[in-house]
Amino acid sequence: CPRAWVLNYTNPMSILTFVALTATSMRTVGLCHSVQSTSRLLATYLDVPYGELRWRCAGINHNSWFIELKFDGVDLIPRLRERARDPEIYDQDPVRFEMLLHFGAFPTESSGHFSEYVPYFRKRPDLVERYTRSGYRGESGFYAHNWPSWRRDNDRHIEEMLDGTRPIPMERSQEYASTIVEAIQLDRPRVIHGNVRNTSLIDNLPDGCVEVACLIDENGVQPCWFGPLPEQLAALNRAHMSVHALVAQSILGRDKQAAKYALMLDPLTAAVCSPDELDGMFEEMWEAEAESLQHFS
Repeated sequence: CPRAWVLNYTNPMSILTFVALTATSMRTVGLCHSVQSTSRLLATYLDVPYGELRWRCAGINHNSWFIELKFDGVDLIPRLRERARDPEIYDQDPVRFEMLLHFGAFPTESSGHFSEYVPYFRKRPDLVERYTRSGYRGESGFYAHNWPSWRRDNDRHIEEMLDGTRPIPMERSQEYASTIVEAIQLDRPRVIHGNVRNTSLIDNLPDGCVEVACLIDENGVQPCWFGPLPEQLAALNRAHMSVHALVAQSILGRDKQAAKYALMLDPLTAAVCSPDELDGMFEEMWEAEAESLQHFS
């Protein structure tokens, strides 16, 4: 199906989408729910109707930025900064509010997950205690401890829907897939935020996979030009895009050394470990996963 669209929900989103877009002719868009879920959360923090909140948001997956927030033509960034001073609100999203206060924009990914992308919040025990909270707000080991039960419950729910003992929910979720199918097949234009190749969509980011607004209609997924990000935000994104480029090089070229360089350049990893420690950790993991890496030999 050469005209089919591949809707990629698989992480690591940016890397896999970039590899698909550079190494194949597949028409591919990477999808996530960070932008739409965070925009709804921001409407709650700001106490404005979600349907009337207007924003501009772009960056890379899990590291996109709400550059503008407006309601009835009024800039809401100052109000959001004020909300960050309220301990009850701040405590719900400490890492993201810290980024707003110090970098000028609210990121799309949750405080817990975003803390893993930057070198500021998890490199010392005192920082982990100060900036992370229970559950999705950064608790160490939260996913590892809960994944087995999540997987069992999810598999059981699917089996129950298939055998008719659990109703299949028919309400549209915040995920974009059905919206994209409807927009393309019925030519009902919609705007989503998708992960696509940076064909000068964000002026001050390199070639790679970026997350921008996209118009969807019978012509498919059409990314919209954003312009430049504030330089401090672009710098954070470029650090990860360099890692993405090295991982893509490793995958496509079967290049073990490129994979090692990618690990050494990861911002949080580099903030915690020395190059020698990273080299040893990489080799240990490479040996442990040798069966899955046979195509590199």
